[in-house]
Amino acid sequence: MQTRAELKQEAKNLLKGHWGKAIGLNVLQILPLLFGLLVGVGIITVVILFLVQDPSGSLADDVARGASSGANSNSDGVNFVSNVLTSLIETLLIVGVNFTLLDWLRTKNSDFGIVRGIFGAFTKRDFLPVVVLWIIQTLFEFFWSLLFLIPGIIKTFSYSQTYYIYKDIADKGGDEDLNYLDYVTKSRQLMDGHKFEFFVLKLSFLGWDILACLTLGIGQIWLVPYKNTTYMAYYRSLAGEQFQSERSSNDDNGAYFEQ
Repeated sequence: MQTRAELKQEAKNLLKGHWGKAIGLNVLQILPLLFGLLVGVGIITVVILFLVQDPSGSLADDVARGASSGANSNSDGVNFVSNVLTSLIETLLIVGVNFTLLDWLRTKNSDFGIVRGIFGAFTKRDFLPVVVLWIIQTLFEFFWSLLFLIPGIIKTFSYSQTYYIYKDIADKGGDEDLNYLDYVTKSRQLMDGHKFEFFVLKLSFLGWDILACLTLGIGQIWLVPYKNTTYMAYYRSLAGEQFQSERSSNDDNGAYFEQ
């Protein structure tokens, strides 16, 4: 297993000379971060101007009440469906990009189409499995979170490699012998003893995240591809070739109640 420094160096080596392609591949994850930060800065600026012009705060209170009234007028049901669909689409896009990055790490071949890479999970083979796996993981994480927040977070790390295990097995044709719960089980088994390690890897980017915020989000243009590539390097290092050669998983049957 590679160290954090080695994983990050591998990511930087891969992206060196190909940053344009990497940024294009991750653009749909970068833009919302930029837009959200700019909107946040804009709102803070407007509030400060209101407070300067109206020290009593009555104008700012009126704006806040108006925003709250508008938000409350929305239907909870519509918001729920919208949030679910948004989360699903975001997952499909992120998984598609990470599938492409994983192949790029393994082959070192950057000759791929950016648009095709972005929508890599919207294929005939992968779309339904990714959707079903997302539903299963979301339900498991929700039920675990009912036991308090920490178990839900821990299980998020347990299931974090599910999509990539599915990809490796499906690439070799072994997916015909498995059901969807098998991939979640395999991720849980793979991450046994490595959840905190992966958490620390994610936490190690905190300094870069702060720096990206200080640049009004501009730093996210390079940080998002760097982080995603590092996470795929982590999976590749942790999993090795074990799932690329696997064609059956009957010995996992009966383990689902331990998810």
